[in-house]
Amino acid sequence: MTRQLLVGPFNRVEGDLEIQLEIENGRVSAARVNSPLFRGFEMMMLGKDPRDALTITPRICGICSISQSAAAALALADSGGTRMREQGALAMSILHGVENLADHVTHFSLFFMPDFARPVYAGRAWHARAVAEFTAMEGSTARTLVEARAKLLHIVGLLGGKWPHTLAIQPGGVTRAPDARDRMRILTSLRAFRRVLETVMFGDRLEAFAGLDSIAALEAWQGGAARLFLEIARDLDLGPLGRGPGRYLSSGAYPMNGVHTTRAGVWSDGTVRDFDPAAIVEDVSHAWMLGGAAHPEAGVTAPDEDMTAPAYSWCKAPRLGGATIEVGALARQVVDGHPLALALTAEGGVRARIVGRLLEIARTQIWLEDWATRLDPSARFMSAWTLPDSGAGAGLVEAARGTLGHWLRIEKGRIAGYQIVAPTTWNFSPRDAGGVPGPVEAALVGTPVGAGDETPIAVQHVVRSFDPCMVCTVH
Repeated sequence: MTRQLLVGPFNRVEGDLEIQLEIENGRVSAARVNSPLFRGFEMMMLGKDPRDALTITPRICGICSISQSAAAALALADSGGTRMREQGALAMSILHGVENLADHVTHFSLFFMPDFARPVYAGRAWHARAVAEFTAMEGSTARTLVEARAKLLHIVGLLGGKWPHTLAIQPGGVTRAPDARDRMRILTSLRAFRRVLETVMFGDRLEAFAGLDSIAALEAWQGGAARLFLEIARDLDLGPLGRGPGRYLSSGAYPMNGVHTTRAGVWSDGTVRDFDPAAIVEDVSHAWMLGGAAHPEAGVTAPDEDMTAPAYSWCKAPRLGGATIEVGALARQVVDGHPLALALTAEGGVRARIVGRLLEIARTQIWLEDWATRLDPSARFMSAWTLPDSGAGAGLVEAARGTLGHWLRIEKGRIAGYQIVAPTTWNFSPRDAGGVPGPVEAALVGTPVGAGDETPIAVQHVVRSFDPCMVCTVH
């Protein structure tokens, strides 16, 4: 017998999310993900001065606004053939890296781990520690990490003036050149954040965790909150839970001087091939959108106000070469060839995604420290750039949650087209015209649901492992 269950709205998720589940024999047999709040930023952009994208698009999200700023700036730069100054691109990477690092810490400490402090797990050997460390507003580890995160974001204040919604990132670089004192303050802030990570999150040197190269090495890890998560993951068998499509995309993180810090590509079946953005198509067959499937450069945002069936979400369904794809920290680490991330593709579920973020926390902190030492206060941080009267451009970056793209078309000095594909649009897409479910919809199939359970805890673990940002999805 099949029963229907509507789960949502979800707490501790950015924006509104509902999931319609079909349950057979105590497990999810099908899922439909709904982003129920339409916002329409792409429609707002039409007819505006292209430079307004630098002000408007960061307002899509308050938690990843620098990602939106960077994508908009790169799209504008591409439309006019502009290249950022080397030091400007370095400063942008520091701004972006700090935001992504803070975002990962927020997800782990406030969005994901508090689920294990819930009474449903009372009696488990680790439950008392989860309660002490991650209970909302009270957990010692969560509180320490959140306080440290706030101090880390002071770096954005130094380089970007404010966070969120900085206007510092421009097509030619950044508006403020840091002086020697700023550079020292950035390094001091990073050293303080490293101490917290090594004491609380990992219980060891960041380089030791970043250097893990196998599942066996991971399972032998003995330090910090990472150890607690790994113990929980073993006990609850979170490895196979919520397995994704097994195809991972990264556009390459932190571009500087024509080179990305992490590799761009698409990983599938053990090999990485080049990422071709031209292969992206957004399907709208199950979205409340009018029109047909199109590449973002030619796409339109025309909401179907009648919300006609078979559509069930405001989210479009992006596909790469016709296939679903997973994006995020795990995807970046897999495409980049990190040995532990590659080993975790055999699981591809909840544990793999969280470990992917932990790896990225350690690696990003190390990168930031290196980048800060390379800041040159005597250099120029901004190139002159000219806004074209007509042109088109794309800006692709790696937000904390995955690949983010902005596609811009300019005609007669005004925006004639603006399309955005956000990370959660990839992961939380609805079905396409072929009936193929989106990555999260497919990952939920097989998830256990207890009799009479109205908010299945395992479903929440799967959903939160993807770290959805629904406000970006319904931009």
